[in-house]
This record gives sequence, C-alpha cells and structure tokens, in this order.
Amino acid sequence: MRKISLRIIPGDGIGVEVMRECMRIVPVLGEIHGGVSFAVQGHDWGCGYFLRHGSMMPADGLTILSDCDAILLGAVGFPGVPDHVSLQGLLLPIRQGFDQYVNLRPVRLLEGLASPLRIASRHDIDFVVIRENSEGEYCGKGAFLNEGTPDETAVQEARFTRTGVGRIIRYAFEYAVSHGRTGLVSATKSNALNYSMVFWDRIFEEIRPSYPAIASRSMHVDALAGLMIMRPSALEVVVASNLFGDILTDLGSAMLGSIGISPSANINPERRFPSMFEPVHGSAPDIAGAGIANPVGMIWSMVLMLEHLDLAEAASLLMKALESVLAAGRVRTPDMGGTGTTGEVVDEVCRALRSGH
Repeated sequence: MRKISLRIIPGDGIGVEVMRECMRIVPVLGEIHGGVSFAVQGHDWGCGYFLRHGSMMPADGLTILSDCDAILLGAVGFPGVPDHVSLQGLLLPIRQGFDQYVNLRPVRLLEGLASPLRIASRHDIDFVVIRENSEGEYCGKGAFLNEGTPDETAVQEARFTRTGVGRIIRYAFEYAVSHGRTGLVSATKSNALNYSMVFWDRIFEEIRPSYPAIASRSMHVDALAGLMIMRPSALEVVVASNLFGDILTDLGSAMLGSIGISPSANINPERRFPSMFEPVHGSAPDIAGAGIANPVGMIWSMVLMLEHLDLAEAASLLMKALESVLAAGRVRTPDMGGTGTTGEVVDEVCRALRSGH
C-alpha cells in the first residue's frame, strides 16, 4: 500500500473550518481506493502564529515541510496582520523556497453551477491559466527612498529571468500538448512595460515554433481580460506572469459565480520539493466561524494534488463525487445560492464517494 505524507496548514479565517471539514474526505478516499493511505500532520502557522511569535511560521519551517509528499493550505490573512506580512511571511517563502514555479488554476464551469455571464453552454468556460509563480512582479524586491520628505518614492521591482520565463512558457505548451489543448495565449503588456514584457514576448517567440501543432499568440492582458468575459470559449491555455496570472484567475473565479469554487496548485514539476495546493478564496474574516464557507475550492485543490501525486483513480473518484453533488444541487453554501453549511457539503461529497456517484 502506498502511504502519502500530507502536511496541512489551515491558516486563518475560513481556512481553518474548510480544512477541518475537508480532512474528513481523506480517510474516505483511502477506504474506497484500497491501495493508498494518508499520514496527515498539521501546523498552526499563519496570522495567529504571527501574533504569538512574531513570524508567520518557524525559522525552520521549510525544513519541517521538506520531507512530505504534498502540502495543503487553507487560507492566509486576518485583521491585525498586514497582507504584505502574511504573504511575504508564509506563502512566498514556501512557493519560492520549494521552487514551485508553476501556479496552475483551472477555470471550468462545473455542471450545476450558473455563471453570471451569458453563455450558450457550461462548456464555453473551460480553460486553464498557468502562472509563473517564483519571480516577476512578486519577487519581493524594492525600496522606499527619501522617506518622510516631499520626494518620498516607492520602488517595486519586477525581476524576470530567462530561466524563469522560459520554463513556465515551455510548461504551458507541454500542458497543452499532454491535455489535448490546441490553443495557447500568452498574456503581455509590452506596449507599456518596455523591459519586462518585451523580454517575456521575445522568449515566447523563441519557444512557440517548437510547438507547431498549438495555435499560439500573444495578447495584451487588458484585451485578454475582455476576451475572458466576451468570448471565454476562445480560450484553452493561458500563460502569464505572476501578477497578470493572479488577476486573471480571480476574474476567472468570478466567471464561475463564486471565488469559493476555484482551486490552485503550486507545483515543482521536477518533484525535487513538495508541491502545495490551496483554494484561491482567501481567509474571508467576515464569515469566519459561521460555518458557511464554500469547501468546493479546497476539494478541487485536493483533486489537483491527487493528480500531481499520480493517484489518477483517486482524483477521478473525488472529482466525480464533487461534480455529482454540485449537479444535484441539494446542498449548497450561501455564495452558491443555497443555505447549506461547509460540513453539509462535505457530508454529501463523502456520501457520493462511498456510493460511487
């Protein structure tokens, strides 16, 4: 039997309750699969940890996590701790320290969900955004100059390397090939960002001839955002920088009707380090503790985790169960138009897993 070492970081706000409920799925997966078990270890890192210890995680946090197979993260951020502190203190150190340079976010309208867009079919929204996750606009470098004077200036750096840009663009093309996708769009803004995005475009143009079967092109990110709303069916794979990918995928979540639905994977493709999986919904302190947070994003993130761990059968079983619950529509959290609780949705998914549909 294969044993998976899973580290969980519930984090803050609704991350705690979503993680608690979704962890009830793990033994059910092991039970119905029969050939895999999960050893789960939790860490109370996040803003609460920061307020007690002055840091978002221990100094040896990466060492603690390094020997696991995968990491599940709930959400990070809470009033009293500035957002840049929570991001720079936990998420970015893990993503960058473990070279999780691929952030993969599917944007797909699942059966039973209603998009706020006017579309002919749910199949009109089915694409994936592959976001560079280790450098670019989120490299964390910059400075404050002439502080406290009329000439005070903030400088925020965006660092793009040939290695970083090249590997994410190649990954996106390889993803398109391996998943039967025939179109790829590269998000740019080289008309205004005359160094970083000109560099990005140049590397994109160097790589794209190696994939003649994929219809590929560059598109300014503002025009691309409009295309996502006006004609989402035109998109299959989007590759973008750290900032552009972050914004586009939040727009993608809105297209699905709720930010609580969307999953994400922070992947080290070479598997030298563990990869991390998390919903994109954030900590939502306004509803924390109410028990009504949407667990779909976390469950879908667990599917991405199982796929990455080469547990295709378990991933398929869980995705099938999730989709059947959404299609039935009996239990939904308020953000999806229902009155159900987080736990009730997870109950339905567990029942669907056990029944095989």
